[in-house]
Amino acid sequence: MPKKFFKQFSPSPDDIKTHPALNRLKHLFEDPNLFHLNRYSVSMAFLVGVFWAFAPVPGQMVFAAVMALWVRCNLPLAITLVWITNPLTLAPIYYSTYMLGTWLLDVPPMSFPDGLSISAVTTELKMIWKPFVVGSLCAGSFFSLLSYFSVKGFWRFVVIYQWRRRKNKCSR
Repeated sequence: MPKKFFKQFSPSPDDIKTHPALNRLKHLFEDPNLFHLNRYSVSMAFLVGVFWAFAPVPGQMVFAAVMALWVRCNLPLAITLVWITNPLTLAPIYYSTYMLGTWLLDVPPMSFPDGLSISAVTTELKMIWKPFVVGSLCAGSFFSLLSYFSVKGFWRFVVIYQWRRRKNKCSR
Protein backbone atom coordinates (compact mmCIF):
# COMPACT_ATOMS: atom_id res chain seq x y z
CA MET A 1 0.00 0.00 0.00
CA PRO A 2 1.20 3.58 -0.56
CA LYS A 3 0.75 3.99 3.19
CA LYS A 4 4.19 2.45 3.80
CA PHE A 5 5.81 4.89 1.39
CA PHE A 6 4.35 7.97 3.08
CA LYS A 7 4.84 6.61 6.60
CA GLN A 8 8.63 6.42 6.25
CA PHE A 9 8.84 10.19 5.67
CA SER A 10 6.24 11.26 8.21
CA PRO A 11 7.06 12.17 11.83
CA SER A 12 5.24 10.26 14.54
CA PRO A 13 2.16 11.88 16.08
CA ASP A 14 3.72 11.61 19.54
CA ASP A 15 6.74 13.67 18.41
CA ILE A 16 4.43 16.43 17.22
CA LYS A 17 2.10 16.32 20.22
CA THR A 18 4.98 16.51 22.71
CA HIS A 19 6.97 19.20 20.91
CA PRO A 20 7.59 22.05 23.38
CA ALA A 21 6.80 24.80 20.87
CA LEU A 22 3.35 23.33 20.25
CA ASN A 23 2.43 22.83 23.89
CA ARG A 24 -0.35 25.46 23.89
CA LEU A 25 -1.91 23.96 20.76
CA LYS A 26 -1.88 20.38 22.04
CA HIS A 27 -5.68 20.14 22.14
CA LEU A 28 -5.87 20.80 18.37
CA PHE A 29 -3.79 17.70 17.63
CA GLU A 30 -6.04 15.23 19.45
CA ASP A 31 -7.94 14.36 16.26
CA PRO A 32 -6.38 11.09 15.01
CA ASN A 33 -7.33 11.90 11.41
CA LEU A 34 -4.58 14.51 11.34
CA PHE A 35 -1.97 11.75 11.39
CA HIS A 36 -3.67 8.85 9.58
CA LEU A 37 -2.34 7.74 6.26
CA ASN A 38 -5.32 6.76 4.17
CA ARG A 39 -6.50 7.71 0.71
CA TYR A 40 -8.58 10.64 1.93
CA SER A 41 -6.03 12.16 4.30
CA VAL A 42 -3.09 11.89 1.91
CA SER A 43 -4.94 13.15 -1.17
CA MET A 44 -6.42 16.07 0.78
CA ALA A 45 -2.98 16.86 2.20
CA PHE A 46 -1.69 17.09 -1.37
CA LEU A 47 -4.59 19.36 -2.28
CA VAL A 48 -3.90 21.67 0.67
CA GLY A 49 -0.10 21.61 0.57
CA VAL A 50 0.31 22.11 -3.17
CA PHE A 51 -2.24 24.92 -3.24
CA TRP A 52 -0.46 26.84 -0.48
CA ALA A 53 2.92 26.15 -2.09
CA PHE A 54 1.85 28.33 -5.01
CA ALA A 55 0.26 31.03 -2.88
CA PRO A 56 2.38 34.19 -2.87
CA VAL A 57 1.99 34.91 0.83
CA PRO A 58 4.43 34.75 3.72
CA GLY A 59 3.69 32.04 6.25
CA GLN A 60 2.46 29.43 3.79
CA MET A 61 3.10 26.66 6.30
CA VAL A 62 0.80 28.29 8.86
CA PHE A 63 -1.99 28.63 6.30
CA ALA A 64 -1.50 25.01 5.21
CA ALA A 65 -1.61 23.84 8.83
CA VAL A 66 -4.81 25.76 9.55
CA MET A 67 -6.46 24.41 6.42
CA ALA A 68 -5.27 20.87 7.22
CA LEU A 69 -6.84 21.18 10.67
CA TRP A 70 -10.03 22.46 9.09
CA VAL A 71 -10.41 19.68 6.48
CA ARG A 72 -8.93 17.06 8.85
CA CYS A 73 -6.22 15.75 6.51
CA ASN A 74 -2.68 14.58 7.21
CA LEU A 75 -1.08 17.59 8.90
CA PRO A 76 2.64 16.76 8.54
CA LEU A 77 2.28 15.95 4.85
CA ALA A 78 0.34 19.13 4.09
CA ILE A 79 2.96 21.26 5.81
CA THR A 80 5.82 19.43 4.10
CA LEU A 81 4.33 19.88 0.63
CA VAL A 82 4.44 23.65 1.03
CA TRP A 83 8.20 23.32 0.58
CA ILE A 84 7.68 22.71 -3.14
CA THR A 85 8.45 26.41 -3.27
CA ASN A 86 11.80 26.49 -1.56
CA PRO A 87 14.72 28.89 -2.08
CA LEU A 88 15.83 26.94 -5.17
CA THR A 89 12.45 26.70 -6.88
CA LEU A 90 10.82 29.94 -5.74
CA ALA A 91 12.07 32.19 -8.57
CA PRO A 92 11.19 29.85 -11.50
CA ILE A 93 7.78 28.98 -10.05
CA TYR A 94 6.80 32.55 -9.30
CA TYR A 95 8.10 33.79 -12.66
CA SER A 96 6.03 31.08 -14.38
CA THR A 97 2.93 32.02 -12.41
CA TYR A 98 3.48 35.68 -13.26
CA MET A 99 3.75 34.82 -16.96
CA LEU A 100 0.60 32.71 -16.68
CA GLY A 101 -1.18 35.67 -15.09
CA THR A 102 -0.10 38.03 -17.85
CA TRP A 103 -1.38 35.55 -20.42
CA LEU A 104 -4.70 35.07 -18.61
CA LEU A 105 -5.26 38.80 -18.11
CA ASP A 106 -3.91 39.62 -21.59
CA VAL A 107 -1.44 42.22 -20.35
CA PRO A 108 2.13 42.59 -21.56
CA PRO A 109 4.78 41.27 -19.16
CA MET A 110 7.02 43.81 -17.48
CA SER A 111 10.77 43.73 -18.05
CA PHE A 112 13.20 43.38 -15.18
CA PRO A 113 14.59 46.64 -13.76
CA ASP A 114 18.23 47.47 -14.47
CA GLY A 115 19.18 48.17 -10.87
CA LEU A 116 17.88 46.18 -7.96
CA SER A 117 16.89 48.51 -5.15
CA ILE A 118 14.04 48.61 -2.68
CA SER A 119 12.32 51.47 -4.51
CA ALA A 120 12.63 49.68 -7.87
CA VAL A 121 11.18 46.49 -6.43
CA THR A 122 8.23 48.25 -4.77
CA THR A 123 7.50 50.19 -7.96
CA GLU A 124 7.57 47.02 -10.04
CA LEU A 125 5.52 45.15 -7.46
CA LYS A 126 2.73 47.71 -7.76
CA MET A 127 2.59 46.98 -11.48
CA ILE A 128 2.89 43.19 -11.46
CA TRP A 129 0.82 42.18 -8.43
CA LYS A 130 -2.44 41.51 -10.27
CA PRO A 131 -1.08 39.08 -12.93
CA PHE A 132 1.16 37.51 -10.30
CA VAL A 133 -1.71 36.80 -7.90
CA VAL A 134 -4.05 35.60 -10.65
CA GLY A 135 -1.37 33.31 -12.09
CA SER A 136 -0.45 31.97 -8.66
CA LEU A 137 -4.06 31.20 -7.75
CA CYS A 138 -4.76 29.54 -11.09
CA ALA A 139 -1.56 27.48 -11.04
CA GLY A 140 -2.08 26.56 -7.39
CA SER A 141 -5.65 25.46 -8.06
CA PHE A 142 -4.69 23.47 -11.15
CA PHE A 143 -1.69 21.68 -9.63
CA SER A 144 -3.42 21.02 -6.31
CA LEU A 145 -6.39 19.41 -8.08
CA LEU A 146 -4.03 17.49 -10.37
CA SER A 147 -2.07 16.16 -7.40
CA TYR A 148 -5.28 15.35 -5.49
CA PHE A 149 -6.69 13.22 -8.30
CA SER A 150 -3.27 11.71 -9.10
CA VAL A 151 -2.78 10.55 -5.51
CA LYS A 152 -6.32 9.17 -5.36
CA GLY A 153 -5.79 7.33 -8.65
CA PHE A 154 -2.34 6.05 -7.68
CA TRP A 155 -3.64 4.83 -4.33
CA ARG A 156 -6.53 3.01 -6.02
CA PHE A 157 -4.19 1.47 -8.60
CA VAL A 158 -1.84 0.13 -5.93
CA VAL A 159 -4.66 -1.30 -3.82
CA ILE A 160 -6.24 -3.06 -6.82
CA TYR A 161 -2.83 -4.39 -7.87
CA GLN A 162 -2.23 -5.80 -4.38
CA TRP A 163 -5.70 -7.35 -4.26
CA ARG A 164 -5.11 -9.10 -7.60
CA ARG A 165 -1.66 -10.26 -6.56
CA ARG A 166 -3.05 -11.64 -3.30
CA LYS A 167 -5.92 -13.31 -5.15
CA ASN A 168 -3.55 -14.96 -7.62
CA LYS A 169 -1.32 -16.10 -4.78
CA CYS A 170 -4.28 -17.69 -2.93
CA SER A 171 -5.68 -19.42 -6.01
CA ARG A 172 -2.48 -21.38 -6.64
